[in-house]
Amino acid sequence: MTPVALALVLLSAIANATWNLFAKRAGGGARFIWLFEALASLLYAPLALYVIAVQRPQIGALGLAFLAGSVLLHLAYFLILQRGYSVGDLSLVYPLARGTGPTLSTAAAIAFFGERPTPLAIAGALLVAISVVILVGGPRASRGAGGAGWAIGYGLLTGVVIAAYTLWDKRAVSALLIPPILLNWSNDVGRTILLLPLALRGKDAVRDLWHAHWREALGVAILSPLSYLLVLTALVFTPVSYVAPAREVSILIGALMGTRLLAEGDAPRRLVAAGAMVLGVVALALG
Repeated sequence: MTPVALALVLLSAIANATWNLFAKRAGGGARFIWLFEALASLLYAPLALYVIAVQRPQIGALGLAFLAGSVLLHLAYFLILQRGYSVGDLSLVYPLARGTGPTLSTAAAIAFFGERPTPLAIAGALLVAISVVILVGGPRASRGAGGAGWAIGYGLLTGVVIAAYTLWDKRAVSALLIPPILLNWSNDVGRTILLLPLALRGKDAVRDLWHAHWREALGVAILSPLSYLLVLTALVFTPVSYVAPAREVSILIGALMGTRLLAEGDAPRRLVAAGAMVLGVVALALG
């Protein structure tokens, strides 16, 4: 992995963990998703239209199919993730989701894309995966209070969707040459349209969410697209099997946010595991 790619991925990790903190605090479900997606569609429209005007990308039927598929995959991701946050801690759901995703992405990239990471990179990916298990407390976590079992299930399912959209979007930006900003913006617009009927049926609920959590909605609207744009840019010239695990340094940031800012507890074990995860990321970068 080049220094530029690593910098993009690490900046993405910071933005990703931060917007997840905002989403956990808001806890607004599908209507909150519509709110920040509508804001993101407006905020990133000038940049997307500029890219369209300057680059004039040629997107055929296959490209449109990939754009539509990406919208559906990311919508599933947000819905499942928000459900997980409604029943579990940020420091439980977030590490599970972010840890399962890259492990599956790396395995699939090797199996289907023919990518061949070095032994050091593979060791780094394995260390990241093992650290996630330690971070969430292993099987004992499912017996905890507060719906931990359901939270683990939603976290794991979110990770599966992350793996799916990472591989799908990698193909879109690297093989079909869809500009990352256009892919990301079309996702925001598509999800805004799909969730519009739900928002219209609950206009009062959306209004209440805005009054109570406008800061969180604006934060997610800015940081969620930004974090993924950075990753998509890295994917243009970097293999999935390096990018997907390396961005999971966000787990360290998420663990710190959960234990320090949300007082979710069990900080020593989670921070030790997160430190081991950083070593895994370094191994990935060097590999």
